[in-house]
Amino acid sequence: MSDSTLNAALRAVADACAVARVVQAELAAIKAMTKDDRSPVTVADFAAQAIVSLRLRAALGDFALVGEESATDLRQDSGATLARAVTDAVRQACPAVSTAEVLDAIDLGNHDGSGARYWTLDPIDGTKGFLRGGQYAVSLALIEDGEVTLGVLGCPNLGADFDHAFDTPAPEGSLFYARRGEGAWTLPATGPAAAPVRIAVARGRSIEDMRVCESVEAGHSRLDDTALIVRHLKVRGTPARLDSQTKYAVVARGQADAYLRLPTRADYVEKIWDHAAGKLVAEEAGAIVTDIDGKPLDFAHGATLSRNRGVVCAPPEFHAALLDAIRALPR
Repeated sequence: MSDSTLNAALRAVADACAVARVVQAELAAIKAMTKDDRSPVTVADFAAQAIVSLRLRAALGDFALVGEESATDLRQDSGATLARAVTDAVRQACPAVSTAEVLDAIDLGNHDGSGARYWTLDPIDGTKGFLRGGQYAVSLALIEDGEVTLGVLGCPNLGADFDHAFDTPAPEGSLFYARRGEGAWTLPATGPAAAPVRIAVARGRSIEDMRVCESVEAGHSRLDDTALIVRHLKVRGTPARLDSQTKYAVVARGQADAYLRLPTRADYVEKIWDHAAGKLVAEEAGAIVTDIDGKPLDFAHGATLSRNRGVVCAPPEFHAALLDAIRALPR
């Protein structure tokens, strides 16, 4: 994989992060304009997908993208106000773009996940984190022959300082990236051309001191079961409470030790864009990432992880114990 592909992905995610921060700072104004409390994150979602698509197309030419968003509603008369707000946001990064070009860029993400090579994008992962000023992520990954080969994870509110609270935005966000077999790296979200710093999972802690990531939003995982696992393993480490794929990043850089995503219902299937970039960053930093049955995450089946259940991400010394604790959960 060429450095130009990596650089294009880094620039795309950095620009999307910058615009998402602007939109987040204008929450009240956007709510007033659209009369919808969720509209700011909707604007950020659409704008981030458009920006990533525009940047990738300019750098790479034709490409395939499995994105979370579609511009269908924005093309309706009822979506005109929202479409204008999205265009205004995109123009922070692409000043000369028209609304029609923005909508077409969003719809570049309508690929179905078939074929040997395609990108996948979650433009804003962590809706409620975004709305309350907490953690969220822009997640972009390249999948080739069913394997994630490049992942870029933008965390606009996660700074380099481990002591900075997760529930307040850091002055400068972070980018994390990995190419398969080349380690995991971080750099400031405002400076994708800066010198990257290699990251690695924490090693040598006892399991009793393990710090487990917990979702702030209860609907994202079975928090009661996570508590049972913590008690089963006699873990006394302080939980790291945050949402989105930022959890993969804090495990990858050794700030936390485990990320568990336990299925909330039997028929729930994870989406590839919710895990592709974070999974590769964590693995290249030294973590083991599997589903709750210990199987590798399988990205060879379109837009979903249909062959997997849940996610367990942890350093090698903790991963097997977490799988055993999950198997011991009452059914």
